[in-house]
Amino acid sequence: MISLGEITQENWLEAIRLQLAEEQLAFVANPMGVLARAYVYRDCRAQVWTIQEDGRVVGLAMVREFDDEPLGYELQQFFIDKREQGRGVGTAALGLVLDRLRQEGRWPTVEVCVKKADAPALRVYEKAGFVDSGYVDPEVPDALNLVCRL
Repeated sequence: MISLGEITQENWLEAIRLQLAEEQLAFVANPMGVLARAYVYRDCRAQVWTIQEDGRVVGLAMVREFDDEPLGYELQQFFIDKREQGRGVGTAALGLVLDRLRQEGRWPTVEVCVKKADAPALRVYEKAGFVDSGYVDPEVPDALNLVCRL
C-alpha cells in the first residue's frame, strides 16, 4: 500500500539513502538536496513528504507555495527510488500528493517544472492531469511548466 508520511527523526536517514537512476540526476535533487530546499523555502510553507510502500520509504515529494503571482502550489521535487520504479508507485504517490493538496484547499492549482528531456516524468504528470501552462521560464527554457487544477 502506498502512503505519504512526514520526515521524522526516525526516518530521515532512510530517506536520504534513496537513490536516483543515473539518467535522473540532471532532473531532480538528491534526497539531501530535497531536505535543504524545504528548509530554504520554509517561509513558503514548504513541506516534504516521504512516499512509503508498506512502511518503507521509497520516495520523496516536496511542495511549496508560490510567494508571487500566480498564487498556488509548486511541486518542487518528486521522485521514487531507482530500485522501486516501473511498478506504478510514482503514479499512485502523485495521486496522493494531489489529494492532500485538494484537502488542504489553500490554492486551486499546482504547478511543476519538468525538463523536456525527462519523458518518463512527463508521462506520469500528464497521466495525473497536468497540462502545459504555456509559460516558458527564461531561466529554464528547456523545460515545460505544467499545471493541474485541483
